Amino acid sequence: MATIQKDLVILGSGPGGYVAAIRGAQLGRQVTIVERDALGGICLNWGCIPSKALLKSAQLYHDMKRASDFGFTTGDLKIDYTKIIGRSRDVAGKLSGGVAFLMKKNKVEVLNGNGELDANKRLHVSDKSGNRSTLEFKDVIIATGARPRLIPGVEIDGEVIHTYRTALEYKRQPQKVLVIGAGAIGMEFAYFFRTLGAEVTVAEMLPQILPPEDTEIAESLEKIFKKQGMKIMTGATVSNLKRNGKSASATIKSKDGEEQWSGDLCLVAIGVVPNLDGIGLEKTGIKKSDRGFISIDEMMATNVPNHFAIGDCTGNQMLAHKASHEGLVAAEAACAKAKHGMKWNNIPSCTYCQPQVASVGLTERAVKEKGIKYRIGKIPFSAIGKAIAIGEPEGMVKVILDAEVGEVLGVHILHSEATELIAEAGIIRSHEGVAASVLDTIHAHPTLSEAMGEVMAIALGRPINF
Repeated sequence: MATIQKDLVILGSGPGGYVAAIRGAQLGRQVTIVERDALGGICLNWGCIPSKALLKSAQLYHDMKRASDFGFTTGDLKIDYTKIIGRSRDVAGKLSGGVAFLMKKNKVEVLNGNGELDANKRLHVSDKSGNRSTLEFKDVIIATGARPRLIPGVEIDGEVIHTYRTALEYKRQPQKVLVIGAGAIGMEFAYFFRTLGAEVTVAEMLPQILPPEDTEIAESLEKIFKKQGMKIMTGATVSNLKRNGKSASATIKSKDGEEQWSGDLCLVAIGVVPNLDGIGLEKTGIKKSDRGFISIDEMMATNVPNHFAIGDCTGNQMLAHKASHEGLVAAEAACAKAKHGMKWNNIPSCTYCQPQVASVGLTERAVKEKGIKYRIGKIPFSAIGKAIAIGEPEGMVKVILDAEVGEVLGVHILHSEATELIAEAGIIRSHEGVAASVLDTIHAHPTLSEAMGEVMAIALGRPINF
């Protein structure tokens, strides 16, 4: 079997891999992507993009039901669940095709097949026909992503018991749902199913939903969802989960006792595990963390020279935009053009249920644990004119400042447009901004972004409109 000489090889084409490929090509490298499935990875095909299409359908349904509040009379609304799922898949297909266009535009070679690393900077590629080739590279960026974590002994059948992967293409509308895990994926699907009329129970093992988020924000969202009829159980464990024909049953145990659940759909959303099996990692000598992810430094380099890793397979936050930025850093490092390393404490976190949750920087819980002296500013959107005008007064902005210099340590937003509003906070954090400079920045009126200026004023003891 002949060995083919390659320059920069990217193993995986998700939001980290394809971005790294483009940046490497821009810097003059001959880039080859090895992808076993569809271009775009989980995010474009089975994750963030198709799920947001589903959430848009749920949001539109919710808005149409309250059309009378805005002066409109509508007839009976009907849900075409098959069409909702179909639109989501169409959106994913279009964006995956867009990645293929970008690969051609940037002259990135794409090889379809399974990649297996070997010693001496080699990668074996096996395609679907069984053909096998060996690539000898100068540098490699591992971007193999992650897959849903499963419950031992529980079969994901794709009909009654699901992960997000199977739920995204399942076309039968459920009536009674159990969501195990209240992270971003769990809460987004819980919102989707509940908005379309299902009876939804959420079971989370940790003390709060959205565990990485600020506790006050998470508790506020929990109250909103409970008001909407969602049953949420924190500090809860699920056992005896099994399928019974076209239904499922489980035992849920929490501080309030033990109860039995039965319904027609169970979503397992308890986290992810890295896709590192079968890629030959052990042959390279690359080290892994105690949690089983690839260990990297701030330049995304592993302990083995010329071997970099990015995205979900390295752990930390499981976010597409985090993977994409890591892809830029890794490509520039591989090309000896690196300007800076990753700053993981400035990565925005977004959850796209309604209302949305978005944050960047430290939570109040983390600030306390670090022993930092701090001050808090909070403003409800009910005090923001634009929020009232568009009928979205629910939620708040919370800011955490260093008590001595006023540096913005964390920003946390709960609102229907939180994921759009968080960008300003990200810029503030990336520049180590202080509250006074944000307050001195003129925010247009009427806008939702006024809340950012107002909350800084409150934190500094200079409130104007609240």
